Amino acid sequence: MRQILLLLALLLTLPAMGQNERRTIRSGEIWPDDTGVHINAHGGGIMKYGDTYYWFGEHKSDHTSAALVGVTCYASKDLLNWHNCGVALSVSDEKDSDIERGCVLERPKVIYNPLTKQFCMWFHLELKGKGYNAARYGVAVANRPEGPYRFLYSQRANAGTWPIEFREQELVTIDTLNEANFREQWTPAWLKAVNEGLFVKRDFGTGQMSRDMTLYVDDDGKAYHIFSSEENLTLHIAELTNDYLHHTGRYTRVAPAGHNEAPAIFKHDGTYWMITSGCTGWAPNEARMFSAPSIWGPWTQHPNPCRGPKAELTFGGQSTFILTIDNGQQTAEEGQRSENSPQYIFMADIWRPRHPSDARYIWLPIGFEDGKPVIRWRDEWELFSQKTHI
Repeated sequence: MRQILLLLALLLTLPAMGQNERRTIRSGEIWPDDTGVHINAHGGGIMKYGDTYYWFGEHKSDHTSAALVGVTCYASKDLLNWHNCGVALSVSDEKDSDIERGCVLERPKVIYNPLTKQFCMWFHLELKGKGYNAARYGVAVANRPEGPYRFLYSQRANAGTWPIEFREQELVTIDTLNEANFREQWTPAWLKAVNEGLFVKRDFGTGQMSRDMTLYVDDDGKAYHIFSSEENLTLHIAELTNDYLHHTGRYTRVAPAGHNEAPAIFKHDGTYWMITSGCTGWAPNEARMFSAPSIWGPWTQHPNPCRGPKAELTFGGQSTFILTIDNGQQTAEEGQRSENSPQYIFMADIWRPRHPSDARYIWLPIGFEDGKPVIRWRDEWELFSQKTHI
């Protein structure tokens, strides 16, 4: 009798367990992982390997945005229900390590290199106790998508190299630029000097600043590091070596003196689209959007793509990544692409600087109107009509 009662009790719990599975995306709400804890992967990005999606992001503590743990990793088959894989890259307890506990480690992104069969992680790094003065990128590698990742190095970008658009005439102009002559900022003269390369020249020897960032792998397998540089005034797009671990030295500038950060990029029908934000600290602002026929430009700015409540504030969030779902994405049971399934997902963070671990996530499908991306707010939406779980 006791065994029968135990079996009945177990059966009664099964429907309740099934109800805990997430079936829709609801931006701005608590998003529990498989342990019931809110997903802690902020400023993150997603990589698909095999039939599994891996979400990497900053582990935030309750009271500080400094890195006390490192980069966390979650895995999912359906992008809805996530398994906590633990810490992918741990900060170090070694004094003066570049990634010493208490450093600033932001916006980690991971891409897989089919030549080396390694998983390559890049992130924005600020050295412990030095504020945001280091302005470096960091690189780590692993043999498995979930890690553990081994930290390789950090540095500034493209030291001793001019951007590709700086031809002979630009180099003549840049020789005349000197910070001492432009002490008053935000004047027309100062903005013109920034556009012409004031900070590029200043940082030429030590390397260009590298802060908010993302990675992008193009159709031909070439990879690019896209980051905010020049005191967050100009975006840089830098080509990576074939092993995805270094810059080749070839890079371009996007929207000089435009004050953009938080880049997120995708390509649709041969056109590159990039969504960014302005620079207002933890406070949200209006999203910006750019397009180009080539990764090397020219880049053209377009109006804010967001539509709906708080569209002028990017729905209260800040861009971090755009996930491209392959045209061949199939539902598990039907073997067909769901008609409701978007091809691109806009990902953003709703920051909570007073309680960083409580930061929330915005995931919204990207549609197109008149050939341009549009992001409409939805309280709740379905990703796939059929779901599988890890």
